[in-house]
Amino acid sequence: MPRRRDRDASRVVYRTARVGLRLSRAQRERCYGLLRSAGDVWACVLEVNAWRHQRRDAPLVSYQALCRELAASGPGTFGELDTTGARSVLRRFSDAWFAAAKRRRAGDVTARSPRRRRGLVPVRWYHGTFGLSGRRLRMPTAAGCPSLWLRLDREVPYPDGQIRSVTLLADAGRLWVEVTAEVAVAAYPPDAAPDPDRVAGVDLGVIHPYAVAGPGGRGLLVSGRAVRAEHRLHLADTKARRRAVAARAPKPGQRGSRRWRQYRRRTRLVEARHRRRVRQAQHEAAKTVIAWAVQHRVGTLTVGDPRGVLGLDAGRRHNLRLRQWQVGRAIAVLRDKAELAGVTVRLVDERGTSSTCPACRHRVRKPAGRTMTCTTCKLSGHRDLFAAATIATRTPGGGSTAAAPVVPTVVTHRRAGRHLPGAGPSRRDPRRHPVAAGGSVGRLRPATPPPETVMAGSRSTAPRGEEPQHEHQTGERKWSQH
Repeated sequence: MPRRRDRDASRVVYRTARVGLRLSRAQRERCYGLLRSAGDVWACVLEVNAWRHQRRDAPLVSYQALCRELAASGPGTFGELDTTGARSVLRRFSDAWFAAAKRRRAGDVTARSPRRRRGLVPVRWYHGTFGLSGRRLRMPTAAGCPSLWLRLDREVPYPDGQIRSVTLLADAGRLWVEVTAEVAVAAYPPDAAPDPDRVAGVDLGVIHPYAVAGPGGRGLLVSGRAVRAEHRLHLADTKARRRAVAARAPKPGQRGSRRWRQYRRRTRLVEARHRRRVRQAQHEAAKTVIAWAVQHRVGTLTVGDPRGVLGLDAGRRHNLRLRQWQVGRAIAVLRDKAELAGVTVRLVDERGTSSTCPACRHRVRKPAGRTMTCTTCKLSGHRDLFAAATIATRTPGGGSTAAAPVVPTVVTHRRAGRHLPGAGPSRRDPRRHPVAAGGSVGRLRPATPPPETVMAGSRSTAPRGEEPQHEHQTGERKWSQH
């Protein structure tokens, strides 16, 4: 929870790490009891507001009014849940109600205040109400109840003095603890700090989650093909499992068997594992972009916002790709890591950047591959980098700067999702069945970071049968321009 800080204190941001739990059966039941008690608090607030609506009274939505109502209920009303945990549920309800009201005032007619009951509601405890010692966590309970000590499955990645709150929640049949801490914004020497006047354009995509065109002709391409393969393999695996159990699925209105419940539990675990893998790959990609920006002293990232295309119906297959893209999360993760590194992120309109030549500003037809060639000025290069170079010259509000776009000539290639199964030859994906001739289907190249590539065009002018020249000292590969 944010606290009051001195004006002269260093800037901090709040970050959250999710940690698993190793529990006995009794501890697990007590944790679920706390979550169910929090759900009872949520349901009581809904019930009270329903009664007040029938009497045509104003609803209880402010945090202070809800806390007064909680104090009038008396101790021991919600089992082992203490006052601090119950107040965190009231805070969550109040924030959700006012957020929906703000969206309605802004013209969003689909915004609705919270009105559904929830069986399990996360519970949060703030600094000073819990105890953390190494991998042991003491959860506060109601008066008269024994203390609840939990064991974490790994060390908390933050120092004890920076931890501000812990949250107990259930996700996909597992119990987790989210630890929130205040982390100081990175400080740099005067000659190494990011310069706000050095601007880089960022183009978001599916094949390349981030394509960056920076000053000085430097560029970055982050490949997301491993993430796309994870989506495809997960979809194929899900379809195969559904076909296998379709015959024993319960009919509508019929209760499922124990085997069906086990299958549903396994499905939830697989879905949660898939989401964690994709989320980690997104964080890796954003971390790569921010590290590259800090290395080249880029203080401003101009990101093209493509969320306007999400409302267009592009067919069943392409709509699925757009849903799996998660562009909103990609922007949020990038902005989150940029704030910690002291880099500014601003969103601009990216319309037309992937079909416009950054040199002569003429419209270019979409190529079949990743290389785009302008028929007017004969400039050729990676179309995502062309778009990023144009985005770098745009400003929020629809304007653009007078500076000419700088097309990257030295490009750094990186890959997101090295942790994904099958991303390297040493970690075979169990969903890929070995072929008859040996080996695995879709085996990728070794996961060694490729060198920086000097790209002024898309084709090499070296004679046929000869490889382009390499500079081993700098790790750069030269290409000639058309």
